[in-house]
Amino acid sequence: MNTIEQLYQTLDQRRRPEDVAEMIVELMRNHLAIHELATLSKAANRSLKNSVYGYTSMLETFGKAVGAEKQIKKAIEIFKINEKENSGYHSVEGIETFLKEVSPLIHKEVGENNFKSDRLNKDLRKLAGLDISKRNYNKKWRLLKRIEIRLQKFIHESKKIELQKIAKHGLSHTISFENFSKDLNTACFIAYFNARSNLRSTFTNQSQERPFDEICEMLFNRCVKNSNEAHWEAISYIYSDAKVLDQLNDEQKGKLLGKWTKILEEISDYLEELWNENDIYRKTMAVKKGNDSTTWNNTAGAWNKARDNWMNLIYALGLDSILDDICFGKVMRLMAADVIAWHLSTGGKIDPNTEVWNLVPLPWEVFQEKAFCNKEMIINACKDAGIDPEKSGWIAPRTHGVSEFKPTPELVHGVTVSNPFLAKVLRQNKYFSGKL
Repeated sequence: MNTIEQLYQTLDQRRRPEDVAEMIVELMRNHLAIHELATLSKAANRSLKNSVYGYTSMLETFGKAVGAEKQIKKAIEIFKINEKENSGYHSVEGIETFLKEVSPLIHKEVGENNFKSDRLNKDLRKLAGLDISKRNYNKKWRLLKRIEIRLQKFIHESKKIELQKIAKHGLSHTISFENFSKDLNTACFIAYFNARSNLRSTFTNQSQERPFDEICEMLFNRCVKNSNEAHWEAISYIYSDAKVLDQLNDEQKGKLLGKWTKILEEISDYLEELWNENDIYRKTMAVKKGNDSTTWNNTAGAWNKARDNWMNLIYALGLDSILDDICFGKVMRLMAADVIAWHLSTGGKIDPNTEVWNLVPLPWEVFQEKAFCNKEMIINACKDAGIDPEKSGWIAPRTHGVSEFKPTPELVHGVTVSNPFLAKVLRQNKYFSGKL
């Protein structure tokens, strides 16, 4: 029997919507009307448990940053210190605490890692009361330096994974179990919509599948029907539609707006860093050799997700007049050149959103107040590109419809493969990766 705890765990995973739907059926079978169960069964009947193959070749988790367990355990050994319970090998705070506690043992300052100038010579070691050999001192010094380097890599990797999650599902992975479990309808909607939002992109010259499908609609309607019991603040972490925000008071909206503004601030700094590191061809956003397209696209996705939520809240609070003074745009993802060529060969043209992107200042520069851009400028750019500035989400909350449920395909670098075993073999041999 699946429990709500297991359902909660899926918020930080990439489980197939079908498998989450099956968990929901087991949890809510006695609460669902016949037509609701029939809708949910469209997905649940295709779960791995009900599948001929019984497994998927695709990872069902997000990446995980590697902490400093290996280095810290070695340091504990050579410094001959006691290992603490629940040592923080896999948290920034834990690694920093370890460095602050251990570095003074050899009179090393955290952050001072120049091998020539920051080590103590023989006289200084003697003066500091370090009765150890030069070899022993250097060994300990180098190890602490490696832990500091590992810490910086861990912070960087953690940031990239966090941005990937935000790009996919907003802030659902930060919802506490207490808030998630207060209402079963709320929990089921969040979990299923989260799974749908985490679906991988397919290799296509058409638009990607929208996550809000008919099952999402059914589960959301159950929350609406039981509005007094639904935990709308938790729902707003993944779905900030006007119907949801209308259920929040101004304090809750303001708190959420502050959270998304802070996230935008952090992403803007990282976007600027990536922009300066990568020689990106802004006109077409076609990926070039040397571009870190994965990191850029995840970060761009996180910016756009945060911006959408920020925009929704601005309008919900009646603060849209702010856009007359400052209005930062979307960030375009890098596209594979073959996808662009495919799109053009079938009668398409460069995405008009990319045209707008080229006509307005870089959004992170606007956010950082290094450049000026307001609602009027974006409206004019959208007109020049031939798109509606409101419907396209450039100056107003993005609207969406309800998509039909479609089974989750087995994907190898975005290409659909019918058999999970074949998909695994193709992935191992780098098919469709562009590396053959």
